[in-house]
Amino acid sequence: MADKRIKDSYPKIRVVVVVASLIALLLVPLPSPSHVYAQQQKGPYLDEVQFIHYLDENVATNEVRARNLDTYFWRLPLDLVQSLKDDPNITIYDAPGGSLSLLLNPAPASDALNPFSIREVRYAMNYLIDRDLIVNEVLKGFGAPMYSAFGQFDPDYIVLIDVIESFGFKYNRTLADEMVSKALTDAGAAKRADGKWYYNDKPIQVKFFIRGDDPRRKTLGEIIATDLERLGFTVERIYGDLNKAFNEVYGSDPKELRWHLYTEGWGRSAFTRYDASLAAQMYAPWFANMPGFQNNAFWNYENKELDDLTERIFTGKYASKDERDSLLRRSVELGVKESVRIFIASTIDPYIVRKGVDGMVQDFGAGITGRFSLINAKTETGVMKVGMKQIYQGSWNPVGGLRDWYSTRISSAIVDPATFFNPYTGDVIPVRATWNVDTRGPDDKLDVPADAIVWDAYTEQWKQVGDDVKAKSKVTFDLKYSKWHHGIMMDKNDILYAIYFLFEWGTKESDDDPTYDPEYTATAEKFVNTLKGIRFVDDDTVEVYVDYWHFDPNYIADYAGVWATMPWEVYAAMEKAVIDGKAAFSRSQANAKNIPWLSLIIADDANLVKDALTQFRSSNLIPNALKGMVSVSDANARYNASIGWIDSKRHAMISNGPFYLESYNPEARTIVIKAFRDATYPFEKGHWDMFKQPMLAKIASVNAPLTIERGKSVDITGSVRIEGSTSVDLSKDVDIYYFLKDVNGSVVIDGHIKPARDGRFEIRLEGNDTGRLSKGTNELKVFAVSSLALRPDIYTTSIIGIGEFTGSIKLTSTSTTGKYKVMIDWYPSDVGKESRFVVSIMDDKGNILDDVRYDVVLAINGDQLSNTLRKNVTGTQSYILDAQGNYTLIIDNINGEDEKAEVAFTYVPEFPLAYTTLLIAVIVMLALILLPLLLPSPFKRLSYAGSTATTAHN
Repeated sequence: MADKRIKDSYPKIRVVVVVASLIALLLVPLPSPSHVYAQQQKGPYLDEVQFIHYLDENVATNEVRARNLDTYFWRLPLDLVQSLKDDPNITIYDAPGGSLSLLLNPAPASDALNPFSIREVRYAMNYLIDRDLIVNEVLKGFGAPMYSAFGQFDPDYIVLIDVIESFGFKYNRTLADEMVSKALTDAGAAKRADGKWYYNDKPIQVKFFIRGDDPRRKTLGEIIATDLERLGFTVERIYGDLNKAFNEVYGSDPKELRWHLYTEGWGRSAFTRYDASLAAQMYAPWFANMPGFQNNAFWNYENKELDDLTERIFTGKYASKDERDSLLRRSVELGVKESVRIFIASTIDPYIVRKGVDGMVQDFGAGITGRFSLINAKTETGVMKVGMKQIYQGSWNPVGGLRDWYSTRISSAIVDPATFFNPYTGDVIPVRATWNVDTRGPDDKLDVPADAIVWDAYTEQWKQVGDDVKAKSKVTFDLKYSKWHHGIMMDKNDILYAIYFLFEWGTKESDDDPTYDPEYTATAEKFVNTLKGIRFVDDDTVEVYVDYWHFDPNYIADYAGVWATMPWEVYAAMEKAVIDGKAAFSRSQANAKNIPWLSLIIADDANLVKDALTQFRSSNLIPNALKGMVSVSDANARYNASIGWIDSKRHAMISNGPFYLESYNPEARTIVIKAFRDATYPFEKGHWDMFKQPMLAKIASVNAPLTIERGKSVDITGSVRIEGSTSVDLSKDVDIYYFLKDVNGSVVIDGHIKPARDGRFEIRLEGNDTGRLSKGTNELKVFAVSSLALRPDIYTTSIIGIGEFTGSIKLTSTSTTGKYKVMIDWYPSDVGKESRFVVSIMDDKGNILDDVRYDVVLAINGDQLSNTLRKNVTGTQSYILDAQGNYTLIIDNINGEDEKAEVAFTYVPEFPLAYTTLLIAVIVMLALILLPLLLPSPFKRLSYAGSTATTAHN
């Protein structure tokens, strides 16, 4: 899986293609010339797109400047960006969204010591990575330090900011050395006079797989490898590209220890407001993206709590947005502490386009490489030439392939999903389906009709669900069919087969089940467990019943979406090739069985599909899932169409999108896609023109004081506007978020306000707020976010805190399920003297409750202080804070219930043995006031998608 975020973009398995294939992107057949002419207005503006391999970024950049390429779908060399911005012949687009991470192998060694099998060693790596150096020197400032899977460009960052900031990771090789030394010594290792670590008289060697084809990751890897050597490890550097990484890292048994570390990179295919899978993808074993990849033939990393938490997020098992956010916070906290995958930096990737190319769409997740750009772009000739850093990495199949960033850039133009995401707001939008959602909320359920059906993988037949089956939500979809690229019309049998595939391959019936793939099944089974039944009202209208709820009904539709991105006969033929043991859907399964990783654009693999289709035709076969629904003549017509396609195109990628795959030439390292102009295709040229220009908020002014007297009230004023519009009501369409960080970088004040209709705004800081500031330098950040385009404009400045503060500080939090609110008045004291905490418990409406008892614990840097647990107490608590650090006050078992709230604060004496100044860190659970729409990034805001959006390897 691996690198830019697609498995490092995971096509998130969705029932929608279902369903069938996590993201199932597929490809296309060619209409006759006369047909093309008659349907000139259907499909994209472009007639043809040529993808051409250019590994060298400098060469590709010069080719765009020389007009031999129209664009390059890879980041520019960062040292050229500034000079290129003045070139009148090109346009540069900045795209936030990528990230860099380090994957560690936690498998135990049988006859040696794998240091990364020890959690304390993995965690210490966070202090060995100089994130600031990497951002400033390696990324040339085009990025920001990243401490978890959610960086400053993610909408959920606002929900997680206190958790993430609480770790306080800074480059500290001395601390890392101390932590590693203790852990290795306890494990029986010893450091000798030569400065090297030994175990059983052998040097401790780590194999570091470094991406040699990416200059950024090569440099990053060399920096980390050098620091590992300074700690005393013997480092073997292994260089390779993503194709090699798929084999050595993602396709091998971790216990073989063919690798210990890998420099990952992730990229996004779309922008989404609420991500349901990222925490699972990056931290939880069940998602099949952690070492072992859920392959039973391999050693597998395990963490049941992470599995449970992230599965609840993924399948909508929460009662409110607050509860969902609480689950997410705990998942991220655990994932960071486990440090199997360590995040280093979120990136800003500049892309180059020659002048004269119109209609590029700057998706806030994928940038100009997202699906809308190719569909909406125009050139003078109708042909577009796109440089690609890699043409082929990994595999092209919709089940366990299409996991790399490169293939998904191309395939997203070939496949139409049922739903997608607005590139500027992250809202779910219709593509090939419209819908109506009926939900009874998180707790109630509606009846599933007795004649709704599901596929029974054990009896190999469709069955009616019968009486007394219930589901949280019902979604009625109206589907927009068109012809497949090979000329056969889509129908409900394609949808049924996709659902069959989800159930059949999402159910492990036995240890030797032939319709099982560990990587696909791991995610598919979650949908199987929640999809309670489907019922076709007519050929293109279907009711879907899911045991899933979301606070945004359109996300329920996205989750429940049933659709197909390949004809049923191609899926059936792929199945036969895999069941017969001639290929595997996933990389790990291919390696475990020593067979090819099925790739439909490779001629040999396409011929496997053709052979199966030929056998189907000769025996007049109807798959079990479609018996009684498809006639022999209709089935044979499909077999003939797909066989003819493979004979003509030498690949088996057949889909339903605005382009079809014309050719893949591995010798010339090119891929060509052409416009699909069939009359049945539902969208005309220009359908997506609505996304040409985002309505971005811009900060016109901020009037902030140079100094603030702590404990005194102050007003900060300013104004905002919407770029390119004078008619927008700014009081409705713009949100202002502000954050003040203290000298340690902890968020001590944050808030959300709305501007006036004309854009003017005022941030009122009361004395209780300003009392939280450091004496000395503090940082103010103001974010302006348009509801029409969620990428914020950001203003940053420094404010000096002056004077002493002797009042109380208010800390607030919310209990586990949101049933109680906790307010704490903290009266700090001098060093070594007791600080008072006055605790008030309120109901969810803010009414103070009398005589509510609770347990209380004080912890510092995550460790409980001795003798601080107080049970069944109420009212005022007192503690001596005599050490610098990040404290957490935990209020547990509120009212005797399983309800807990936490408040965090940073205690740092301003002067040794002098008057204490308190530096409050974060007010936990501020999501009650702040919408998780913006992502505080010093650059722009971005995210990525749920079902059809993916995080893929690059």
